[in-house]
Amino acid sequence: MFKGGKITQGDQNIPQVANHGLLKYPFRLNFYDEPPLFDVTIEEFETCALDRLRILAEIESSAARNRSWEETKAVTSAQCSKYLPLSPTLSKFADRDGERKRDHLSHFVLRLAFCRSEDLRRRFVKAESTLFKTRYDDDISGERENFLNSRNFNWILVDQEEHTKFSTELIAAYQGPKGETDRVSERYYKVKWTRVPDLVEKRKVFLKGGWAYVPHREQSSIVFQEFEAHLEKALEMTARLLPRLDEDTRLVPILNNLSQGSLAGISSEWANASGSTNGAEIRAEMVDNLAKKHFPLCMRTLHDSLQRDNHLKHFGRLQYGLFLKVLGLSIEEAIAFWRKSFSRMTDDKFNKEYKYNIRHSYGLEGKRANYAAKSCLQLLTPGSSSDHGCPYRTYSPENLQSTLLSSYSYLGLGSADLPEIMATVKAGHYHVACTRVFELTHASSGVSRGQGIGEGESVTHPNQYAAKSMELQKAKENAMEVE
Repeated sequence: MFKGGKITQGDQNIPQVANHGLLKYPFRLNFYDEPPLFDVTIEEFETCALDRLRILAEIESSAARNRSWEETKAVTSAQCSKYLPLSPTLSKFADRDGERKRDHLSHFVLRLAFCRSEDLRRRFVKAESTLFKTRYDDDISGERENFLNSRNFNWILVDQEEHTKFSTELIAAYQGPKGETDRVSERYYKVKWTRVPDLVEKRKVFLKGGWAYVPHREQSSIVFQEFEAHLEKALEMTARLLPRLDEDTRLVPILNNLSQGSLAGISSEWANASGSTNGAEIRAEMVDNLAKKHFPLCMRTLHDSLQRDNHLKHFGRLQYGLFLKVLGLSIEEAIAFWRKSFSRMTDDKFNKEYKYNIRHSYGLEGKRANYAAKSCLQLLTPGSSSDHGCPYRTYSPENLQSTLLSSYSYLGLGSADLPEIMATVKAGHYHVACTRVFELTHASSGVSRGQGIGEGESVTHPNQYAAKSMELQKAKENAMEVE
């Protein structure tokens, strides 16, 4: 349980400090001044943070793909509605306090995860600021104004006398609507120029004596800068206090996984995929054709190695086998597929050394666990070798480019597309590179640049990639039948 910044076990009889039912969250917007002072289970501690991390990871992906602000805002809003919705204050039917409680908790959990290094803090501030800006723009104007009035931003409203004194300069610097009435009647706020460096750089404000005269239409710049400065200080303070948590064996693994999660995004419904998710059973003889049309590069390279060598190492077999299992390959078809693939060995050797492991991965042997397929995050974890990890991470630039062309050139990927893909690989955004390959190879199915797997979402799981590819082909075939 999370109580006043501490985690306690749910079955301990500890008096509750605050009843969240009595707490009020009057605004959708939040500067997160106070830590959560309510009980929460360790499960909720992690799941809330994962939901927020999915949003922040997609924000980072948008930056890596050079999306415009409007595109980034649309993707972020869609992710928020899906994972961390915040209803307006005037909403009568939504659980307003419950939604804002989850938002509050998730922010502070990720603070713990991302305060550990300067690079993590920088990335967290950048992503959280984008999330705040999106919510600020989407907020109802009246509710946003109430939020601004609830805080002291240390700005000085320029009075009429000063406005008249500098009217010529203010009108000259004004970059709003061209109407003379708007220029003259615009309200202005006076702040130290160091608080609005973005407006100074773009020459959107009048400067006098170290003060910047900010028009009301640019008021948000002050708010955003204040949010970033406030969060940067809070993260530095959290980093100094973090060593106190090092002895808590329940939290440290969770926080480590959260900080690593932004490398490959956090998969949503695919996170615990352990059974068929495409609604159709796959037969053994179909796998080769599916691999050539629908598999991501990690699974495509495993399939090609298997066909070439009639063998895969243990972890490669495990990774590929679980992928095929979730794709819809039954245990009977799986045994048939692997037996045919291992054509150089005798039936006796296959039954003794490999058949048990295949049945084990389907939960039919050993402890009979229904194992999930590996996500992009797991494939990117250090330790994954070049033959069963993520090719975008493990392959050399030359090898990666030749592999991409040999695997996907007939699906629409050309040599002219490689520089963009390799730039994202060099920057460490491997799942962004994979997403761009998906867009290029599915352009004939109507997938446009920036659309990703859908609604701008990036690839975060090999099965997500394959299932969406197969879904697009099915829709294309249905449309052709109708025509």
